[in-house]
Amino acid sequence: MQLQVQTFTVHKRFPLTISRGTTAGSTNIWLKVEQDGIEGWGEASPFSISNQPQTPETVITALESVIPKLEALTPLDRQRIELILQESQLPSGAWAALDIAFHDWLGKKVGLPLWRLWGLDRDRSVPISVTIGINTPEGAKARVRDWLNYLDVRVLKVKLGSPQGIEADQEMFRAVQSSAPTDAVLYVDANGGWNLSDAIKMCDWLASLGVKYVEQPLAADTALKQLPQLYDQSPLPIFVDESCFSSRDIPLLADCVHGINIKLMKSGGLTEALRMVHTAKALGLQVMFGCYSDSSLANTAASHLASLADYLDLDSHLNLIDDPFTGATVKQGCLIPNNLPGLGVSKIELKD
Repeated sequence: MQLQVQTFTVHKRFPLTISRGTTAGSTNIWLKVEQDGIEGWGEASPFSISNQPQTPETVITALESVIPKLEALTPLDRQRIELILQESQLPSGAWAALDIAFHDWLGKKVGLPLWRLWGLDRDRSVPISVTIGINTPEGAKARVRDWLNYLDVRVLKVKLGSPQGIEADQEMFRAVQSSAPTDAVLYVDANGGWNLSDAIKMCDWLASLGVKYVEQPLAADTALKQLPQLYDQSPLPIFVDESCFSSRDIPLLADCVHGINIKLMKSGGLTEALRMVHTAKALGLQVMFGCYSDSSLANTAASHLASLADYLDLDSHLNLIDDPFTGATVKQGCLIPNNLPGLGVSKIELKD
């Protein structure tokens, strides 16, 4: 098979600020796999959680190093490919691009969309949330209005963990709540921005305001040690994101969280995402799918698994002014994959 790597740059309509910083754009990787006249597409988007960020450069270098080892195989040789990727210690973003492309190729080979190939019911998908980044109260209100002008928004994920402290978080949250529709469902994601004491206080406070759950309240490097205490005291369900990359992490967390956030870039693609779903559910945990600065390509890939999720945070492509792809579409608040084979993603030509 032939594999080709190229980059594309996307820009956010509204920069997103979380506890670790602000992003206004992203250079992502588009991977193409060709075999038997069929082309499968995958995507990697950069992200940074620990002291080993996955940048476009590191992902491209990793892909270029492993491609010569894969060219003698076909996309059907998945077990052999997985062993090669394990031995190469491929970063998860690079693995995700390959895995998504292989799935896209397979769906096109058999003429079925992935959700149908897996026997899933796309109509069981829950609505996606849209994200309100850390901002001033007035800025947060404006962002809610922006989303309301763009979509019929009923689920909001509010980013907290402000460097200015929990008083700033509370002020911003009140502003969001006052601007949201009265029937809106609100989630909170602190991106590890609170210490244990503040997390306990905020979970109590947010629960009194009807918040559905809180995501990653504690920093990833302290979460395993401190989550049991928060779990025992929090009236809110606790989800983890930065603390959970793959199915191997889930058993360690099962007794101190209520759910996990699966992202294709963290998991290494759809194959491991499915393992994570089954592992989490076997341990009685709920499942969410999230994203980084992913385009419609990666978010459409995740949408094929949407019927397995309890919550969905797949809105990054909706905040792009120059998304080069089109695929799944928002219908009644849900991100629904189409009936085209594979991912069902097409390239679009952007106007100057």
